[in-house]
Amino acid sequence: MEALGFIRKLCTRFHALVRELRLRSENRPPFDVEDEHDVRDMVRALLCLEFEDLSMEEWTPPYAGGASRTDFFLKQERIVIVVKKTRQGLGAKEIADQVASDFQRYSIHPNCHMLLCFIYDPEGRVVNPRRLEANLARESAGRTVEVLIAPK
Repeated sequence: MEALGFIRKLCTRFHALVRELRLRSENRPPFDVEDEHDVRDMVRALLCLEFEDLSMEEWTPPYAGGASRTDFFLKQERIVIVVKKTRQGLGAKEIADQVASDFQRYSIHPNCHMLLCFIYDPEGRVVNPRRLEANLARESAGRTVEVLIAPK
């Protein structure tokens, strides 16, 4: 799937982009990625280069008494992208809990066949990112979850 390849590349190289944006010419202030909102803004801008049908913050069907929003939804590709940034209080355990909850929520979304969770971890709070990715990946009833943690 060409779309999925682009998204994976974007996620795995995201930290390199952030580093490049910090290096500004002529003493200009750096572009900094300080929180999850900054990560979402940059990911959205990059996704818009490839996908014209990018939807943001689409409401998902209610799950466990509440509705939620996705970060990004590619309707034609049937991919929901959720973006997270590690911080104090959001490490491997909390990410695992959130991804499990997200999977349950999006498993009833009528147009979502894949949930891709991009976890930006610039401080290296996740000790073993490859193991966490493997533990959180799953496929069930035609729905797939993939987790990409970067940088590694």
